[in-house]
Formats: sequence, C-alpha cells, structure tokens
Amino acid sequence: MRQNIMFMPHISLPDMEFLNQSVLSHFILLGFPVTKGIQPFLFLAFFVIYFMSLTCNLLIMAVAYWDQKLHCPMYFFISIFSFLEICYTSVTMPRLLRDLLSDDKIIPIQFCVVQFYFLFVLGSTENFLLSSMAYDRYVAICNPLRYNSIITHRACVFLVLGAWMGGFLAPLMPLIFLSVSAFCGSNIIDHFYCDFSPLLHHFCITDGIYIIETIFFLLACIVILGNFVFISTSYGLVISIIAKIPSRKGRRKTLSTCGSHLTVVCLFYGSIIFMYVRSDHSTPTQVDKVVSLFYSIITPTLNPLIYGLRNEDIKQALRRAVKMIKKIQISSITFL
Repeated sequence: MRQNIMFMPHISLPDMEFLNQSVLSHFILLGFPVTKGIQPFLFLAFFVIYFMSLTCNLLIMAVAYWDQKLHCPMYFFISIFSFLEICYTSVTMPRLLRDLLSDDKIIPIQFCVVQFYFLFVLGSTENFLLSSMAYDRYVAICNPLRYNSIITHRACVFLVLGAWMGGFLAPLMPLIFLSVSAFCGSNIIDHFYCDFSPLLHHFCITDGIYIIETIFFLLACIVILGNFVFISTSYGLVISIIAKIPSRKGRRKTLSTCGSHLTVVCLFYGSIIFMYVRSDHSTPTQVDKVVSLFYSIITPTLNPLIYGLRNEDIKQALRRAVKMIKKIQISSITFL
C-alpha cells in the first residue's frame, strides 16, 4: 500500500478541475433569442442587408474593372476593399440566416475556431488596407508631383499583398492556442458568431486565460491602434495641406477625394476599438452583441453605399454603364 502511494503521479489543482469536467465537442449559438413569430421578419431583414451588401460591393468591383477611367490606384484599392467586405460579411451572415430559420443552432468547436480565425483575418486585413488607402490619399494630396512615381501598380499590389499577409498572421497565435485548448462548462454562447470573449470563458483550465487574454490585447493594440494612429497622422498632414489652399472651392474639392474613406474609417474604428482594445474581456453583454452587429454586418453594408453615393467618379461610371447597356439592347432589337 505504501509503495502505491509513493508512486502515484502528482496532479495539480487545475488538472483536478479539468478531470472533473466534461470536455465539450460543440457549442450552441443563441444568436438573437426572439419568438418564432418574429424570426421570419428578422431573417428577411438580415437577408435584405446581406443581399444589398453583396450586390453593391460586386457592382463597385465590376465598374472599377470595366471602366477605363477608374483604372487608377484609388479605385484599385476600393475594389479590393469591396471584395474584402464580401468575404467579411460571408463569414457570419450565412450562419446567422441559417440559425434564424432552424432550431438546430449547434456548431462544432472546430468550425467555431475556424470562424473566429477568418473573422479576425479579414478584420485585421481591413485595418491594414485602410492604412494603405490613407497612404494613397496622403501621397496624392501632400506630394502630387511624385504621385505617379510613388504609387505605381507594383506598389499597389505590394501594399495589398502586405495587408492580406498581415491579416493572416495577426490572429495566428490565438488560433493555435484555441486549437489545442479544451472547452468545458456550459456549451451555450450568447452571440451570433464565435467571438473571442465567449470562447475565452469556456476554457477548461483557467491558468492560461490571462496569458492568451494579454496576447490578444497586445495584438489588438498593435493592429487596431497602430493602424488607427497611422491613418490619423496621415489625415492630420492632409488636412494641414488642405487648410493652406487659398480658395474655398479648391479646399472642398480636395477634401472630397478622401471624404468617403474618412467616413468609413470613423464607422469602422468607432466600434472595433470599443470591442477589442480593452484588457478585461468580461462576460459578453447585449451591448457587445449590438456593437458586433454594427461592425460585422451594418458597416460593411453601408461602406459601398458611402463610396457609391459620395463618389462622383463611380456615379458617372455607373451612368456610362447604364447607357452602354441601353445601346446594346437597342442594337440587339434593331438587329432582330
């Protein structure tokens, strides 16, 4: 008996907690807990939003590709941004629409972790891309004589590839940590997608929570605040140049070239700074869910409308496209 006691393996307190809990294999996304009578209306509303987002972003991409007058760096970045928004909304919206029509809201843990990763890949990429677009506007306004030699097609491709590479690398460490972690406790997530905070509160062993929370906070500060400071500095220099333009008309015309981008930046950073640049990721609240809805669904839907409605070049390109389509239709009818 004494020998058996001597050779028993040492089990620490966290390990004992782990052994006493059942490891989860799936989560249940609560989404928006409304009555079944309201679910179809909510589904219709989100479907319209998603459809508008896809249609408007695809339209901007098509116009930027086919219209020769839009073959410049500014619209190259806008078309890439539209493609990014399509991917961004498609990470969460199809699942949300499915859950609104189904009682089965189960999502396997592997799919949950993958959704988390791609959501933050695309979010990080959007940060870097917005910085690239701000740099483009800075060079165009502050150094116009050298614009064509600095912002070349090669430089644009390099900036876009750098944005995507930074986006894929930024959440890699949290992904690895989540992939090897076990999840215990309640399998209910009070959210409509797998966000970082809900996953954080389902770890079996709580010893590593502080470490991963600190890593995630530092990454958020680097990616979000780093790009926000860069964009703010760029536009600070741009505004200082615009203020020196003598004519009011000239100032307004110059500012209009970056007005859409500034609006998008304010909408995007206003919500994600509140959500992720905080050291204490306490239990998610309904406010967090609403803010998440704003930056992951509402803002990507508004962005193409902002670029389309506020940008005179895109509106003129759309008019030219409509006239061309009408001419083709008339020609085909005449031929028949």
